This record gives sequence, structure tokens and C-alpha cells, in this order.
Amino acid sequence: MLLADAASNSWSWNLLTDFQVMWSYPFMVNAFRAGAVVAVVAGAVGWFMVLRRQTFAGHSLSIVAFPGAAFATLVGVSLSLGYFGFCIAAALVIAALRRGGRGAGRNGNGDGGAQQVGGAQESAAIGIVQAFLLACGYLFTALYKGLMQGPQALLFGSFLGITTAQVTTLAVVGAVALAGLAVIGRPLLFASVDPQVAAGRGVPVRLLSTLFLVLLGAATAEAAQITGALLVFALMVLPAATAQQLTARPGLSLALSVLIGFAVTWLGLVAAFYWPYPLGFFVTSFAFAAFLAAHTVRALGGTRLRSGSRPGPGSLPRPRPGTPVRLGESA
Repeated sequence: MLLADAASNSWSWNLLTDFQVMWSYPFMVNAFRAGAVVAVVAGAVGWFMVLRRQTFAGHSLSIVAFPGAAFATLVGVSLSLGYFGFCIAAALVIAALRRGGRGAGRNGNGDGGAQQVGGAQESAAIGIVQAFLLACGYLFTALYKGLMQGPQALLFGSFLGITTAQVTTLAVVGAVALAGLAVIGRPLLFASVDPQVAAGRGVPVRLLSTLFLVLLGAATAEAAQITGALLVFALMVLPAATAQQLTARPGLSLALSVLIGFAVTWLGLVAAFYWPYPLGFFVTSFAFAAFLAAHTVRALGGTRLRSGSRPGPGSLPRPRPGTPVRLGESA
């Protein structure tokens, strides 16, 4: 079911009126509340994930969200419990694999992400676990004999049916995740930029890596309930990558990541309410458009900088006749 199925009004270009119409539906109020929470948490945690080059681990956790939700439906417990339980458990497994693959990772490029730290053996192990749990998700779906939302809703997400209790759960888990990220943020940034120097300064790099993976699992479980298991990257990667394209200042980049995630989520909700297309399509499309715009601005700025700093031979000033030119000086 699409959000537009519940809407009987057309877009009026009066933002106040349009939001009043959308917020007259209780399910849309919960959708905007849940979207705001998820966007903020995903934007903050996703920024560190992109910085640490752990998108492979994030992708694995997003896949795990599907069997978690399917298993919760099969045994008759809350979907949120299945999402958070499976994702956080998988995060701990990945952390254990990182420790087990430490010896292989030392021959690589340091502690620079799930694909580099554990080396090829760790990547293969995470891929095997990911494939097995994805197959389990389809098995749980097949074993369920009742009325299920369907694999499409679990894979691509839906805002329909989100209750006030679920919004409260998302808010509580999101607040805990953000508080934990605030506590470990500074040493985590140090360990992400230069793990070897951070370890030499006494920063607990391994412990920080494990704690961050748990936070990443919680954030992925939250985002998967909105975008679905296959579109988590729309909120976990694209806003963070866009912000890092725009500025290299950590604080500003982190704030931009959160703002971009919030903007694309609410824009996606508005678009999906008035047009009969899936919500995940709009959120992903808006986030991708923002990334392309930021990349274009950066590319154009770099082109102008290169053209200004490296002038061609014809633009060099010519010396006046009889003026000596010393070595090391421009003519």
C-alpha cells in the first residue's frame, strides 16, 4: 500500500495547508516523527561509518535486518525486537571477526574499515554470514502461515502502520545511540583518522570499534524499519557522503549529514503522500540528487582552482627587455 492511497487531496503549493492536510492523518504524524528520529540517528552514525570506511559492515547489518523482522513475525513478537536483536547481535559477531582477523589486517592499511582491518578472510566470513542470514529470512517468510506484510515491505520499508509505541521505541533507542556516540565521539574520530597514532597515544581503538559497531547495528535497525533492508544506504551513506563532499570540517560535515538526512526523509514523505510511488524511491532519489549536486559543485570548484593555480604559458607575464630573471623566480 502506498501513502498516496490514503490521500484524497492534491498538491496545492501552499505549504501550511499541505502540511495541515498530511498531519490530519494520525499515521502520517507518526511517519514524520519516526522519520525525523531515524534521519538524525542515521545521519550521525552514518557519517562515522563513511569516515571509517565501514560501509561493507553497514551493508551486512542492513541485510540482517530482513531475517530479524521475518523471524519476529514468525514467532509472534514485535518487529522492532527482531530488527534490533538481529542487527546488534550481528554487530557483535562482526566485532568478533575483526578481532579474529587482526593478524591479517596488520599487513594491510591499519584499522581503516571492515574490508581492510580483517583482510580478505574477514570480508569473506562476513559475506558468508550475510548470505546465510538472508536465506534464513526467506525461510522464515515461507514458514509463516499467517498474514505477513510481505517480503516487499520488509525489504523496501513502509511508514504505514507505525504506531505511537513504535515511535517511542525509536526515540528511546535513538537517544541512547546519540548519547553513546557523543561520549565516544572525540576518541572515535581520532581512531578513525589515524588508528595507529591513536593506539600509540593510549586510545582503546578495539573497544571503540566494538562500541561503534553496536551503535551502527542500532542505527541500521532503526533505518531499516523506515527504508527497508535494501534501502538503508539511502539514509546511512548518501547524506554522509554528500556532507563530506561539501566540507572537510568534521563538526560542520556531521551537522550537514544530519540536516541532509532529515530533509530527504521529510521530502520523501511529502512526495509519497501526494504521488502514487513508493516512499523508498523518493527518499533514495532525493538523497542521490543531493550527492550529485555536491559532487558537481566540488568538481567545478576544483576545476576553477586548478585553472587558476596552474596558468598556461600564454598567461605568464613577459619580462621587460633588459630585466634579468633569477633562478627560482618567475619571469
